[in-house]
Amino acid sequence: MRNLFALISLIVGSCSAQEYANQYANEIQEEDLKQLLYVYSSDYFEGRRTGSEGQKRATDFLRNFYQSHQIRAAEGTDNYYQDLRLLVDKKRVTSQNLAAIIPGSEFPEEYILITAHLDHLGIKNGEIYNGADDDGSGTVALLEIAAAFQKAKLQGNGPKRSLVFLHLTGEEERLAGSNYYVKKPLYPLLQTVANLNLDMIGRVDPKRTAPNENYIYLIGSDRLSQELHNVSEQTNAHCCQLALDYTFNDENDPNDFYTRSDHYSFAQENIPVIFYFNGTHEDYHKPSDTAEKIRYDLLKNRTQLIFHTAWELANRKNRIQLDN
Repeated sequence: MRNLFALISLIVGSCSAQEYANQYANEIQEEDLKQLLYVYSSDYFEGRRTGSEGQKRATDFLRNFYQSHQIRAAEGTDNYYQDLRLLVDKKRVTSQNLAAIIPGSEFPEEYILITAHLDHLGIKNGEIYNGADDDGSGTVALLEIAAAFQKAKLQGNGPKRSLVFLHLTGEEERLAGSNYYVKKPLYPLLQTVANLNLDMIGRVDPKRTAPNENYIYLIGSDRLSQELHNVSEQTNAHCCQLALDYTFNDENDPNDFYTRSDHYSFAQENIPVIFYFNGTHEDYHKPSDTAEKIRYDLLKNRTQLIFHTAWELANRKNRIQLDN
């Protein structure tokens, strides 16, 4: 009888955990993502070129979001900022990564790192490259994921592991911000369980031949940890049922997307990664990458999937393991 009660308690607890995940994932909605992205990809930020005045306006906007949601600055930052100096157009500039944290309730010294790059290409020949998809889409998704987790925490359902929300500068400058972070991490790399990287998740790849538009490309999920890949697959099956497309995960893929976004800096440090990506399109790295072209229905679905995956990684009994 005691074993029966234990089994019933386990089932009820599991159902409650899933219900909580669904409840807070549903905080992420199209209209909120849209409102944020129309601001973040507006001309006011002048294309967010690394080290520019527009990029600094962007980091101020991000910081204000975290402050308004009472999500605290990461340790080791200067009021959310991690300053670095780098070369842009042969000029030495100062720029910033931005990092916030929701500490874990049971395993606070194990960290799930969720990243998006805050920069874009700036102004060229008098035209503003607003970068709505690249990477405004990942940036606003990260904000909404953080807000959903913070609501869970304030209602007594916060994550067991710590969640670090890291907006990286200089991705367009050879991954400068993520390369700097792994050299001077705010939290120990050995205690960083996984990196979920969001870079271009708001559009549809016109070259993709499969008819289902409710998809996301996943890159790197099985490169270092089969367990991470399995968690990702199982989470999607339970919550979201997106078409998970591994086309660009092929190690022989000529595009070599695996090495072209910030997750690669963490993978090189033996941290398991998933790169979420919608593929390139006709507006990639052009002034025409603007907010009205984003598919906000798909952006919501993808953001909710990433939230659910982070929820599972943060709350499972044991941290995921690297392959031997």
